[in-house]
Amino acid sequence: MKWIGRLGRTFGAPFLLLVTSIYWTQGFRSLAWMGVSYQMKDQLKLSPSASQFVMSTSFLPWSIKPLYGIFSDCVPIFGRRRIPYLVISSVLCFVPWLVLGAVEWSRSSYIYLTVLLTIQNFGAAMADVVVDAMVAEMARKERAEFAGELQSMSWLAMAFGGILGSIAGGVALDRLQVSGIFMMFATFPLVQLLSCAFLDDRKLGNSVGEIAIVESPEEKLEAIDGKTESGEGQGIQDTKSSSPNDVNEALDDPESKSLRRRRGSLDRKEVETEEEMREEQKETSPTIGGACRSLYQAVKQPSVFRPMLWFLISQSAVPNLSTIMFYFQTNSVKLDASFLGTSRVVGWGGLMLGTFLYNHYLKRVSLRKIFRLVHIGLAILTLSDVVFVSRLNTRMGIPDKVFVLGASAVGDAVNQFKFMPFLVFSGQICPPGIEGTLFALFMSISNLGGTISSFAGAALASALQISLQEFGNLSLGIVIQAACTLLPVLLLGLIPEEATGMALTHNS
Repeated sequence: MKWIGRLGRTFGAPFLLLVTSIYWTQGFRSLAWMGVSYQMKDQLKLSPSASQFVMSTSFLPWSIKPLYGIFSDCVPIFGRRRIPYLVISSVLCFVPWLVLGAVEWSRSSYIYLTVLLTIQNFGAAMADVVVDAMVAEMARKERAEFAGELQSMSWLAMAFGGILGSIAGGVALDRLQVSGIFMMFATFPLVQLLSCAFLDDRKLGNSVGEIAIVESPEEKLEAIDGKTESGEGQGIQDTKSSSPNDVNEALDDPESKSLRRRRGSLDRKEVETEEEMREEQKETSPTIGGACRSLYQAVKQPSVFRPMLWFLISQSAVPNLSTIMFYFQTNSVKLDASFLGTSRVVGWGGLMLGTFLYNHYLKRVSLRKIFRLVHIGLAILTLSDVVFVSRLNTRMGIPDKVFVLGASAVGDAVNQFKFMPFLVFSGQICPPGIEGTLFALFMSISNLGGTISSFAGAALASALQISLQEFGNLSLGIVIQAACTLLPVLLLGLIPEEATGMALTHNS
């Protein structure tokens, strides 16, 4: 834990508290979303397709992440670019969960529920973008060599939050009302909000015109006085202990008059320089139009647009049936909430295993090969759900819980084989100057693809007439999902042939 101590000394405890609270909340929200799933299924009696539609709609704010980055960069609030946006985002996260927990009618209507969940996702996505920018700025401003450790701490906080949130979600659903779960989770955005009050925004280097003003005129005068005390202008040095006549004589001394003239001249020049720097800072400050133009110029490059298009297709072409499978596991197989929470913990373990295997064995492998194998593997894993849905696993002597745990671990590990190179590759092809915004756009493309996938899954479930208790056509839906998983393999030509998980070279 020594590295955490080094981070605390380098970046300050308030900054680390804010960052860890935000990432922790991102992971721990699995607690609240398990409550949302059971609320829609058991209290609102929504069909699987309707529940998935509500979920998909509420997550739309994650598909426009670059807008939050552009606004925080270009539209300062009270001269600050980060902390005010974090305050706004924390309030947007806190209030909806508080209302859902305290006001019964807010969670008794799917319309109110959708609106409140969308608002809190808007706040969560904004906080995610802003804190990512703060982490990058602090790493660059303070000690660049700690950038990796700072990112590791962020992901560690999110991983532990996800694990504990999954465990707590299963236990809480057996012991608490859904309203209590929502109220409990509301405390985390509140901690996030309170953390903003303890952070010195000026240390982040993101206030408007901050680089222009280093010291005030008064501080400059004090600095000049310090120089005189060290030997320059001894005629004024001892005036505090002299008599009034001595003081007047000292002030009338030619050397003192010359020093005062030099000080006055320096003050005027300093003010003029500060004003010029302020004007220059205003002129060079990013604008929304300029940021959008830069983003467009970057995206239209084939080296950026083609891979981005493939990632969008690879996400959106595959209908997501996760909510439908949740209904089948709870209503048909009768798996309880605590076990489903445990399965998510195993899923987090699979995710970490996938990260380890990728870093040690796959970084130098061609991305085309990785993505091809990943999608083939995901198609096979998807088809294995047919065994579960048709109950063949029980005839083969495989208990339902063992099957679900194995599928969760392996599925998340294989998905990580795709997500890790996606992150690396996205960073590689970002042009200098707009790396943060373009990377946020890549993540938004991934989120948008996931949202489209969820809408497609809801439409497929509705077309197959899958309901709260009727899952007769679920096997057919899974076969369609598996077939769609193979479609992105046909478009791998959009990914540069020479790209790997470590480096990208251009044949130009």
